Amino acid sequence: MSRSMASSRIPDAQGLADAVRSGDRAALARAITLVESRREEHREKAQDLLERILPDTGRSTRVGITGVPGAGKSTFIDAFGSMLTGMGHKVAVLAVDPSSSRTGGSILGDKTRMERLSVDERSFIRPSPTSGALGGVARMTRETMLLCEAAGFDVVLVETVGVGQSETVVADMVDFFLVLMLPGAGDELQGIKKGVLELADMIAVNKCDGDGRLRADQAATHYRRALHIIEPKGPNWQAPVLTVSAIAEIGLDNVWSEIGRHHGLLTRSGELETLRSDQRLNWMWSMLESRLLDRLRRDAGTREAIDRAEARVRSGAMLPTRAVDDILDRLI
Repeated sequence: MSRSMASSRIPDAQGLADAVRSGDRAALARAITLVESRREEHREKAQDLLERILPDTGRSTRVGITGVPGAGKSTFIDAFGSMLTGMGHKVAVLAVDPSSSRTGGSILGDKTRMERLSVDERSFIRPSPTSGALGGVARMTRETMLLCEAAGFDVVLVETVGVGQSETVVADMVDFFLVLMLPGAGDELQGIKKGVLELADMIAVNKCDGDGRLRADQAATHYRRALHIIEPKGPNWQAPVLTVSAIAEIGLDNVWSEIGRHHGLLTRSGELETLRSDQRLNWMWSMLESRLLDRLRRDAGTREAIDRAEARVRSGAMLPTRAVDDILDRLI
């Protein structure tokens, strides 16, 4: 296909923005596909689109959700999101999966487990493709979040499907970070990193129904003790520890109540605007790093210099720090 033919198929930014704002789900899907595109002819259109919808963004409650394997994130999100749509909210679910470049991700599996949300007209479920880098996830998820907000979704749930650095990436783009845990037999703290506890605005111990109720209560006690020795994220908030059951739908209203209380505290103290401002600045720097790497890879002369530097570093003939300085000097 010629460049002119490809360009002619790029949606009109103003028309697409209007359709997104009207709540057209097909237009929202097309808009997300446009901002995810790496093609040069799409990039300017995507930026134009985002600038047009920017005044209609920022009014949602942004919640990040992570959890240990088997914690029941998909079941929890399905039950929690369905409760919220039943209350009149519009809920967008975005999944961050740093492994998807290798495995294809798990969003389709998640959608089949989110049986109610996947067919709920007041919900929207979308993965964030990584293209092999968490920086790509951060950019695409942030832009997708803005589009969903412009489309009228007032609650955005960002799920970390992978593990490791993805928790920090998601925590840096949301207002509230929820860590979902399982009841255990006294070894709950061994399966969670201190860093994740430091990110948490709430810990919810799932599966507190039936025989698991007592173990869930015991696990919650362990987490409360652990949180007491960790410095709170802010001066006005001590992360609560709740017990919930996604299957029995126990405690979900308490989770939402605490999220609302947290949002109210941040809004009244001015911390929410500071948080959002910091997030925008972090986004700018992550974009700068991403664009610089793209330029390094695309420039033929710089690519040759990188290849030579890599060979010398591998052989031990050049220090990595010297190689980086030489590559940056060439780029500048």
